[in-house]
Amino acid sequence: MVIPAAAAAWFLPFVLPICLYVAFTDMREMRIKNHAVVALTCVFAVVGLFAIPPWSGVWVSGNFGPLSLALPVYFWQLFHIVVVLILGVLLNAAGVMGAGDAKFCAAAAPFVWIGDLMLVFAILMSTTLAAVMTHRLAKHTRLRQIAPTWESWDRGKQFPMGLALAGSLAIYLILGMFNGS
Repeated sequence: MVIPAAAAAWFLPFVLPICLYVAFTDMREMRIKNHAVVALTCVFAVVGLFAIPPWSGVWVSGNFGPLSLALPVYFWQLFHIVVVLILGVLLNAAGVMGAGDAKFCAAAAPFVWIGDLMLVFAILMSTTLAAVMTHRLAKHTRLRQIAPTWESWDRGKQFPMGLALAGSLAIYLILGMFNGS
């Protein structure tokens, strides 16, 4: 894994409660709350200063067409928010994903190192499959009685994707803490 193990260890205690909250509220209300997305972004902005300090790290070069730019890793990771938010808005406009899901993906983007992107997609696919199966199973068993008023039970084919997205981010950071560079 490319993510530094120390950075993952810094982020995990702050990100994990937000991920649990996002999964819970998305199942309960079929929405990812804006304050959770803002909190996740703030965690990277503040904790990232200690986890991957921009003043003491290596500067990495990148190209935007003819423009070449060198920035600390911290700022490149922040740039992921912009890229993923634009993609999320386009996917939301096309009806592929919900607005809350797009915002959560953008807020989660700086935690993902670009070299780990294929691993993150594999984690997301596995987590989505497990989340859909678990949610559908619980929906049709007595487990539903634990939370009978959850919105996600009665939405037909719609699925609370925050469950899978938040779980994927948490799993990625846990793996990064133990297997990171």
